[in-house]
Amino acid sequence: MPSLPDIIVTVLTPFAKLFSRPVWNHARVLLAGAILCHGPRTVVSALRIMGLGEDKRFEKYRRVLNRAKWYGLQGAKILFGLLIALLPPFPPILIGVDDTIERRKGLRIRDIGAWRDPVRSSEKYVVECLGPMSFSMVLLVPLPWSRRPWALPFLTISASSEKAAQKRGRRHKTVIDRTKIMVWMIARWCRGRRWFLTGDGVFASVSLGLAVQKKGGVDFSIAYGYATV
Repeated sequence: MPSLPDIIVTVLTPFAKLFSRPVWNHARVLLAGAILCHGPRTVVSALRIMGLGEDKRFEKYRRVLNRAKWYGLQGAKILFGLLIALLPPFPPILIGVDDTIERRKGLRIRDIGAWRDPVRSSEKYVVECLGPMSFSMVLLVPLPWSRRPWALPFLTISASSEKAAQKRGRRHKTVIDRTKIMVWMIARWCRGRRWFLTGDGVFASVSLGLAVQKKGGVDFSIAYGYATV
């Protein structure tokens, strides 16, 4: 197996405290393989490009994702801190929020719901698709070789439909409810630094604005087609 360059090891070191030593070694291999591999980023593809395609104990790498215990929220906080440390200290931080639907289903996939397909739907015709939905917070940063800012995701949470929440005995949380939770967390992570939140019309809610003003400590305004904090 090829060793990782020192510059990559330096970037990954802050995340080591999230894992035990054996799990961290396996997670580091999977992350490097996911960056290097082409096509679908599966465990098999990551191991193959890292020279571990014939490893007889390949299941230990799968356990990083389906059995090992590690705190993903703390990892998102570390990643966010590393990203904003690379930004200039004076301009405000620009963060985007968006929802994503994974168009897949199966007996082992939880929180499957029927969601409005934003690509195939129109104002008069609504098309629904089955699958789990997730919400992501991304850091929008300008890059010298691009005319548009790049979106760097650092926090993703899953969303369950009302039926799926009832089936698991949990209270259903709407899109706005989950966005409020993410906004409150990021407000603490920014430590008083000014920042803006932008999203499409789904997040343009007066309820979200009032909640952010009360607990998030930031101003909120709404415009047609997007919301800005």
